[in-house]
Amino acid sequence: MRKLAVIGLGTMGRPMATHLARTGFDVTGVDTDAVARRRFAGALRPSEVDFSALEAIVTILPEGEHVQDAYERWILPSAKSGTALIECSTIDIDTAKRLHAAASGRGLSQIDAPVSGGPEAAGAGWLSMMVGGHPDDVRKAQHVLETLAKKISHFGAPGSGQAAKACHNMICGVTAMAVMEGFALAEALGLDPSQFHALCSGSAAQSWTLENRCPVPGVVSGAPASNGYAPGFAARLMAKDLRLAHLASDSSGQATPFGEMAAKAFTSFADDTGGDLDFSSYYEHLRIRRYTTKDS
Repeated sequence: MRKLAVIGLGTMGRPMATHLARTGFDVTGVDTDAVARRRFAGALRPSEVDFSALEAIVTILPEGEHVQDAYERWILPSAKSGTALIECSTIDIDTAKRLHAAASGRGLSQIDAPVSGGPEAAGAGWLSMMVGGHPDDVRKAQHVLETLAKKISHFGAPGSGQAAKACHNMICGVTAMAVMEGFALAEALGLDPSQFHALCSGSAAQSWTLENRCPVPGVVSGAPASNGYAPGFAARLMAKDLRLAHLASDSSGQATPFGEMAAKAFTSFADDTGGDLDFSSYYEHLRIRRYTTKDS
């Protein structure tokens, strides 16, 4: 399986497409946005692609509605029977199940395989993938998955990859809030942030967010906070992912009060600011709230 398309050349899609091309795949980049197309050599509009000539199609788009539109307008009418469809976006579970049903009804092999790890991992083939789909469909996509990811977890039936991603993202969001609030409180109490970071790094407070998204500028040189909060992972995407987790919570009947609070906090923050900076920029919002509270 060497001839494929990547639909969606954004923050994650472009480095994924670049890595696939670098490792020997014949990759067609596809995007409706002209700016995104200019950033990937030879990229095409969806209407310019011969989907019947592809062996695999990777979709990685912002929302479930965008994925469904791509399936209905371009993929399902044109892809040949047996084509492997690999849905890497983070979308709601019900849409993931509908996409699988529609694809399998046309003889297409379809899995949901949302990703985690950020653009750096996407460009290096070090992603983590949470996979849902029938075993035969997963095996058909295995070569692509193994090129993109260092960790592949097959959770079961169609939609279970998105279910795992929702749970994973809720942990990430709640942990991020705890890290930022902890550092904001440490600053308010006059603690040195670098010393506090060193303490947490070797203790029970250790986490991926602490190491990779320390919210205090200058503490971790490679963190977005030390680079003007340039993403990274944008706050609006964190808000979206936490809303999806809350939707899954509602549909399952399982209470997730901290997840709900994190979803509301990040959504409000993204709505107020545009949400284009890294999610760790919420730390500055916490600091502003402290000064506002003291002054009022």
